[in-house]
Amino acid sequence: MAFQKLDNPTGWLKFGLFSVGLGQSFAFVLVPPLARDLGLSVVETSSIFAVSAIAWALTSASWGRASDKYGRRNIATIGLIGYSISIIALITPLFLVEKNVLDFVYLLPLLVMGRLINGLIGSATRPAAFAYIADITDRSKRTKKFARLESSFLVGTIMGPMIGGFLFLYSKMLPFYLFAFCGGIAALGIFLSFPNISPKRSLEKTKSKLSYTDRLVFPFLLLASIFSLCQASLLQSIGFFITDIFSNEKDLPLLISLTFGLLSISTVVSQYIFTDLRPISNNKLLIYGSFLLSISYIQAATASSIALFYLAMIINGMGSGMVRPANSSALSLAQTPDNQGTAAGFLGSVIPIGHILTPLIAMPIYQYNPTYLYYFSSALCFMALFFIIVHPVLRDHEQTSININ
Repeated sequence: MAFQKLDNPTGWLKFGLFSVGLGQSFAFVLVPPLARDLGLSVVETSSIFAVSAIAWALTSASWGRASDKYGRRNIATIGLIGYSISIIALITPLFLVEKNVLDFVYLLPLLVMGRLINGLIGSATRPAAFAYIADITDRSKRTKKFARLESSFLVGTIMGPMIGGFLFLYSKMLPFYLFAFCGGIAALGIFLSFPNISPKRSLEKTKSKLSYTDRLVFPFLLLASIFSLCQASLLQSIGFFITDIFSNEKDLPLLISLTFGLLSISTVVSQYIFTDLRPISNNKLLIYGSFLLSISYIQAATASSIALFYLAMIINGMGSGMVRPANSSALSLAQTPDNQGTAAGFLGSVIPIGHILTPLIAMPIYQYNPTYLYYFSSALCFMALFFIIVHPVLRDHEQTSININ
């Protein structure tokens, strides 16, 4: 078959997450200012993403369990198809209202529907992808492999604003259709390249009942929730913050896109250095990363120029590059093989918590005083740092990522 030369399941998974990164990052860059220009408030715009996050949180664990039962291939494919549909469903109403084809009163409900599709169906890909990597890698390589999978998504977030911004000059719809098409191609590649192996029914009788409150699950979910709130608050406020604080600067859309690029690049570089080139234990990654995140938010709040704000974003990206793969890997290493999909689903269900709480907590703080939001995030990261140091599971769970060649 023609696709035999592309028979690389891991490669297709990476391309799938790369495609998701393309569309998600460009949506974060473009949708908030477009929606605000059309008359939606900051809170309304933020709530669009919050709805998706709620749906994601409610379905991710179920998709993870489904991947344990029905196979990684099928669930990952469904997720990417849902993502592709959601991208088109999200952006179409904005341009229809802009062209006066659609009445403004329908804008918010249709935007919510587009993101709802992403949350309900698009949430399937991540737990299936990470569970598959856990299936095929030994413990010593887990953090490294997770970091590479995460990097695929992050590279997409780098390229999304760059490619999308260039194509946007020619057609406002073209970037989103292209990113949706990439998701569809990835779904096809995954479906054709993955081994068609039936789920292991023998595990059903012996599988432990994993829960959110399990002592080897809850600490990692709590950390993920804290980091999620801080990151979502940052991502949803960057465009507003730069526009409000650095309004005297020229080419604000370009400056906003560059900010996302710096965040993503520094995250990828950090992951490569500390999980591949100079690997250190997950515990140390969590400690150092939490500290850098806390410092970065203080730096952002006190930045007197766009250059200093960019420095804060680089530090933030370095911290994120440490905590994200370390937390995912540590959770995975603490589980039995038959619970990998369930654990990944649990993690996927708390990651969107930040987007759920941002309209309720972060944006009201931002509206009161933009800098207070970043001081708040800094305090949360310091609390996470203290939790990592004192909690016995996190303190003693020394799983080291080893670079094996």
